[in-house]
Amino acid sequence: MGMAQKMDMTDGKIALPLVAFTVPLVLGNLFQLTYNAVDSVIVGQYVGEGALAAVGTSAPLMNIALLLISGLCMGASILMSAQYGSGDYELLSRQISTTFLAGCGFSVMFSLFATVLAEPLLRLIRVPEEVMGEAGVYLRIVFVGLLFTFIYNFLANTLRALGDSRTPLYFLIASALLNILGDLLLVAALGLGVLGSAVATVASQGVCCLLCGIYIRKKIPLLDLGRKWLVFDRGLLRRTVAYGSTSALQQVCLQVGKTVIQAMVNTQGVSVMAAFTAVNRVDDFAYTPQQNIGHAMTTFIAQNKGAGHRDRIWRGFKAGIAIEMVYSVAICLVILLGAPGIMRWFADGEDAQVTALGVSYLRRIGVMYILPGFTNGIQGFFRGMGDLKVTLYSTFMNMLGRVAAVWVLLMAFSLGFGSLAWANFAGWVVMLLFEVPLLWRSCRVLKI
Repeated sequence: MGMAQKMDMTDGKIALPLVAFTVPLVLGNLFQLTYNAVDSVIVGQYVGEGALAAVGTSAPLMNIALLLISGLCMGASILMSAQYGSGDYELLSRQISTTFLAGCGFSVMFSLFATVLAEPLLRLIRVPEEVMGEAGVYLRIVFVGLLFTFIYNFLANTLRALGDSRTPLYFLIASALLNILGDLLLVAALGLGVLGSAVATVASQGVCCLLCGIYIRKKIPLLDLGRKWLVFDRGLLRRTVAYGSTSALQQVCLQVGKTVIQAMVNTQGVSVMAAFTAVNRVDDFAYTPQQNIGHAMTTFIAQNKGAGHRDRIWRGFKAGIAIEMVYSVAICLVILLGAPGIMRWFADGEDAQVTALGVSYLRRIGVMYILPGFTNGIQGFFRGMGDLKVTLYSTFMNMLGRVAAVWVLLMAFSLGFGSLAWANFAGWVVMLLFEVPLLWRSCRVLKI
């Protein structure tokens, strides 16, 4: 079988390949965050708040499908990294085709389910009647394109499993730019409203999948499977689902915890809600690179586990933690020095209370960003070793500690908005207290 143009992490230097693999992941996520904001601006400016509400209120249902798809792809990518690292290309081929067929089948069934039951599902999450019609149109059309969403995520995770994080970035950028152009044409120029926004989303994803497929066929011989795309291995599917379901549950746990915290914050008034929305956006931009460094560590460790290179597993972990710390210190300084200016991006001069609340939070949380650097690095280690239950349980412990701290500090003792930062701190400490002993034991067992 031909060799792909990819990054083999089982030999040579460690730190530089980890950085090189991480940078496209970071850029892709930051680009996605920026694109989502632009997409909302176009709909809000050219259609109105009703359309923007219709698009936004569909998010919880769409997120369920995305969590399931990303979980399946994440589970498969860990297995593929280990298979590639071991050089077992026949097993890798079966893993790829099995994941592809199973994912396509799930996507089609979920699309049919969501399309037929769109309105009852929207009523279940209490969507107001005035936006029900537009929300239903948007949801049905977007779910028709769910197959494209899966195919892109599958191909992107497969390429990353082989050490190529740049190509998925290029196709993500192409898809986002096509989506923005489609919005400008269908929404702004032709006035098709929510319908135009949904069509632009599906069309951009479809074109992205086509381009990605053509690229793989021409440039990645290892993934040009031909008739082997039709091979289905039930044993591999069971293992993939076991990995994928754990990954999906971890993300669901995270979302549920955030929703509970949001509900408590919503009792504190409009200014607090506005400030919380702003600092969450800052947190997203701050955490994303830490998470991406952890994902790069996952690929590195999984490849070397497959290759049987125990010494490189530990060296890769130490290099990853060092990179996490360099970034964490840098973002700490940015947040601490720039808190007032950052908050002014989200609140105009008249919202002095919102700005003050946000600055009080950021000046506390800035020093604490070191902790998620450690937690993301440790999670990257356990994912790479194939122990996803540790990442699930540690995420649960994190959210449990954080939710409990918010209730005590904000609700019971009314210690103010800045206490939300200490709630984050509590969650990370609980998470580390759970993870570090398991990391120590795992290293002793592996003798690394």
